[in-house]
Amino acid sequence: VINELRAVRAIWYFWALDLFGNIPIAKDFVEDGLNPPGTSSRSDVYNFVEKELVAVLDKLTKDKTDATYGRVTHWVIRTVLCKLYLNAGEYTGTTQWAKAEEQANAIIASGKYSLNTDYASNFAVDNKGSSENIFVYPYDKVFAQGFNWPMMTLHYSSQNTFKFTAQPWNGYAAIEEFYNSYTDPAKNPGPKGKVWTKKALTQEDGTLDKRLSNFIVGPQYNADGTTRTTDDAFEASDPDGKPLTFTPENTGGIYPAGLRQAGARIGKYQYEVGGTSNLSNDFVIFRYADVILAAAEAKGRQGKLAEALVLVNQIRGRAGVTPFTAADVPNPEAALDKLYDERGREMFAEMTRRQDMIRFGKFETIKWEPKSGLALTKDWRLCPIPQKQLDANSKLKQNPGYK
Repeated sequence: VINELRAVRAIWYFWALDLFGNIPIAKDFVEDGLNPPGTSSRSDVYNFVEKELVAVLDKLTKDKTDATYGRVTHWVIRTVLCKLYLNAGEYTGTTQWAKAEEQANAIIASGKYSLNTDYASNFAVDNKGSSENIFVYPYDKVFAQGFNWPMMTLHYSSQNTFKFTAQPWNGYAAIEEFYNSYTDPAKNPGPKGKVWTKKALTQEDGTLDKRLSNFIVGPQYNADGTTRTTDDAFEASDPDGKPLTFTPENTGGIYPAGLRQAGARIGKYQYEVGGTSNLSNDFVIFRYADVILAAAEAKGRQGKLAEALVLVNQIRGRAGVTPFTAADVPNPEAALDKLYDERGREMFAEMTRRQDMIRFGKFETIKWEPKSGLALTKDWRLCPIPQKQLDANSKLKQNPGYK
């Protein structure tokens, strides 16, 4: 139990290292509580996290059973180490591709995990039986509340679609450009100005990416499946009018200029008909598909393009889309671009994109909202230290780029 707690602490330090960079390393409840330490360099925190994870690696169970579900195991630690090494270049200035590959290879070779045939089943209401979810937070709509995803993304009238006991807030939606990345928009831009359906967005060969289950688009219906859901407060400028239709086109941009119905909504986790504002789906923190893609990236960055291609095509094969060939990745640069896009499609809404953007050199090239013209700066790779923490510990220093 002590080793597991030590592992949990190291995981939280990994996340803090990633988000905030230079943070205090506190190891004693009493002494460090009375006299909080100052910040340590990002490299020092990296070394602390690595040392702690390695120290407990072989002291934690390798079992994958109901008894270990939602707990930190040997394989969870290997996954964290893999991600730590994958991003080491950003954390310390020294890349660790071989170490990242070693950890990913160990997880793959263990045979403990495998890709589910059905991608969406990893995020079902009852997803405990997933063969690829390595670490989850076990939510429950009654006994472990807090996962209120439908409230944060669905339209007010979606309450009628799913018979929710609470009304959603009409929150965030996917950016149109990203939604279109599930196909080749140059060859098949989709039916702009028309009614959207998932089937309208197909590959050049006519296949449909099964990962479009990540989104809810098109005409919305009440729970009876035949009556259209309506939006009584629709804008006069909305071409869809009163019938509720989720269009991937973010017409007008983001709030407050955007149309109420605009934007593909987040459908990654299955919504329970008759559900509450809280989901019972277990939230996926680490997943085997991420490990496969990490192994592919680590291999590709070391020049092992053929091996990387095999791994990426496992993911594409499960998605039901055309596998990549050697002609698609004629050089390492092209391979990395393909892998970056594939990670986006596979790992959408799984807390990986910010790390990916930084690692692939995309962070400063992405605009938060295309019409705003606002681009991210290198300083913003780190989050600001919260004012509450600065007030509590005068030894802390705010990260560059923030006041």
